[in-house]
Amino acid sequence: MSDLKELLPLLLLGAGVTVRIAIASIVLAVLIAGTATALRLAPWAPVRWIANAYVEIFRGTSLLVQLFWFFFVLPLPPFHVALAPFTVAIVGLGLHYGAYGSEILRGALRAVPGGQYEAALALNLPARARLFRIVLPQAMIHALPPGTNLMIELIKGTSLVSLITLSDLTFRARQLDEATFKTAEIFALTLLIYFVLAQLLVAVMRRVERRFSYGILQGAAR
Repeated sequence: MSDLKELLPLLLLGAGVTVRIAIASIVLAVLIAGTATALRLAPWAPVRWIANAYVEIFRGTSLLVQLFWFFFVLPLPPFHVALAPFTVAIVGLGLHYGAYGSEILRGALRAVPGGQYEAALALNLPARARLFRIVLPQAMIHALPPGTNLMIELIKGTSLVSLITLSDLTFRARQLDEATFKTAEIFALTLLIYFVLAQLLVAVMRRVERRFSYGILQGAAR
């Protein structure tokens, strides 16, 4: 019990860093996914090509190598762009998982029945109303379950930021292990904290999913 009291506060310090990185990265990934999806559906071929290239590059290469590239390569010539480790973590995770999110969102939009588009056109709804009142609410129902899985993957992916000097949960666990040699206790607690963070995210996203489902049912009832 005394070991738990000694180790848990230090691990929770690292967990706080992990949570801050995860929240900021999720927000950035959602914004990037939405933007990339819009560009991939644009009527201009060069714009679609650029957006598709972004998605394929970040989906097809290692997240760890991407983080190393941002952290170690960007400060070198000819780039001379030195980013703080915290910024590198958020940008790297956001870009990587935003690429996967774009593919999820694209698939969700395609899953909306074509009759819905046709009905909206028949009602002479403006393009903005078609998108935000008809298409997106239904697409989100399809996107939220795989999107939640992707966010859980992002939380687990934050463990890699310990390799670019950030004192996240994994970094603290390794630090404590080297100092105390209580390997089993430390990494069991670390696994438990990651699990709790994932379950909290699942609980939040289930509430969001129920809200969207309820909104669609209410709209259909009208």
